[in-house]
Amino acid sequence: MTEVFEFADRVVEQSAAMHPVFATYSGVSGYDDRLSDWSLAAADARYAQAQAWLVELDSLTVTNDDDRLAVDFMRERLGAQVEQHRMGEHLRNVNVLGSPMQDVRNVFTLMPTDTDDDWQTIATRLEAVPWSLGTLISVYTEGVDRGVVPARRQVDGTAQVALLAAGVGPDGAQGDSWFDAFVASYSGGDSALAARLAGAATGAAGAFAEIGRWMRDVWSAVATEEDAVGRDRYVTMARVYLGADIDPEETYAWGWQELGAITRRMNECASRLYGGVTPTQAQARLDADPVYVKGSAEETRAWLQQVTDETTASFTGTYFDIPEKMLRCEAIIAPPGSGAAPYYTPPSEDFTRSGRTWLPVIDASSFRAWWLLSVWFHEAVPGHHLQIAYAMLQSEHLSRFQRVEFVSGHGEGWALYAERLMDELGYFHDAGYELGYLSNQALRAARIVLDIGLHLGLEVPTDVDPALVEGLAADPRGKVWDREMARDFLAVRGLQSDSFASSEVDRYLGIPGQAISYKVGERVWLAARDDARTAAGEAFDLKAWHMKALALGSVGLDVLKVELARA
Repeated sequence: MTEVFEFADRVVEQSAAMHPVFATYSGVSGYDDRLSDWSLAAADARYAQAQAWLVELDSLTVTNDDDRLAVDFMRERLGAQVEQHRMGEHLRNVNVLGSPMQDVRNVFTLMPTDTDDDWQTIATRLEAVPWSLGTLISVYTEGVDRGVVPARRQVDGTAQVALLAAGVGPDGAQGDSWFDAFVASYSGGDSALAARLAGAATGAAGAFAEIGRWMRDVWSAVATEEDAVGRDRYVTMARVYLGADIDPEETYAWGWQELGAITRRMNECASRLYGGVTPTQAQARLDADPVYVKGSAEETRAWLQQVTDETTASFTGTYFDIPEKMLRCEAIIAPPGSGAAPYYTPPSEDFTRSGRTWLPVIDASSFRAWWLLSVWFHEAVPGHHLQIAYAMLQSEHLSRFQRVEFVSGHGEGWALYAERLMDELGYFHDAGYELGYLSNQALRAARIVLDIGLHLGLEVPTDVDPALVEGLAADPRGKVWDREMARDFLAVRGLQSDSFASSEVDRYLGIPGQAISYKVGERVWLAARDDARTAAGEAFDLKAWHMKALALGSVGLDVLKVELARA
């Protein structure tokens, strides 16, 4: 192992020890009995350590290309961590999709539950929930003292998630918590362990109720009414998610162009599907058609598992070389209170925990097979599972740091490229599923427009393609974006339910710069493939290009451009 790879391994282990929740999510074993310390002292210690690593990184001996790429990646990612701390993001780190409070709850869904020893580990971690959430309240309180506070919408939405997990109803009545249901699945015969789990679940639920009420009654009162973060903070956060700098105004204009092209194809597809109808009218008919909508959460989950298994089998040895360890990817129903969008969690480093795709159940719109098909290509194969799990197996050429880290622009860009690849390969030959794919493409293009428009306070162009304002509740041209305009726009242009559109817009408002990573990343991936195809001519080998690209692991988009251009 080179000096660089030894350093990367040490960074991962020390990061895991300082942040056990990160360890579990990243698949690093040995820390499942602990929770993270979110306090100011712990955050400052992680910041100081990242600064020290950046200094040490400059002194390492680079012996080969693997070392060079590893150093470039660590310098960019550690620098992003330092920049986020300098901006005070740890003092206001809350959003409705996934922030520390949700991470503390969801980390239990990733833990093994096969043996009594597994459940003993869970009990130990559960018993730490009150302490961990207490440190979280303390750092948020420090933010209040410094005048660094989040938007009220994010605080209130996250408070609702906390109270839901605690089993606290809208009327304040205490019912069974998520933790009660979780430990009730213990089926071993150890009565003492069962009692310990029940007590730990009660304590965890109480801690979630406490932080939920604190957010609702105390933090919300001092939070800001303003959702937008402004240009400077937005550009900095976008760099964190993309690993590249962008011109937000140019990207905003490009997003409108992309959305226009997708909308024109959606109109054609809807007309072909049902004859002379709009996409919105086609959506209503698809939602009422049992051929395109499943009847329950479990039926939907089982179908998604089948889709994943069949796609994996058909792609092995054709468009990709898929190692045997990666052939299993589970489809699971997400915990209550999750955001509306499905998501993926990676396998553990030793692959004893498989990669998993998660289906949130919000309402009946969560069972739309016509829409979910392309989403599962995005989350599973050939999307996130193929990309992330493959990188985790590249220990010979990728450092441990590269194998467990994730850059949203690279990862989400690949997953959106994966959806487009499935379209190119003819997997959406049914017009109903094609409209679902196109609605997802429209969703990601709309994210460009909405995320940048909302946070920078931009106007909707007066010369926008008229097709993009058809069917909206009000003509938005010439107006500055607000939440209700954005929700209506997303529901109509992306064929989303009102509940999904509301959840999505709140997500964009809470995580500035992340929502654009899908389309911006796909733009880089497609340009790199086009360049490779042009350079190779008839000798271009799609599978070879895929495997070369995936072998790079997760990198920032600036680095991705350079590496894929190398012969």
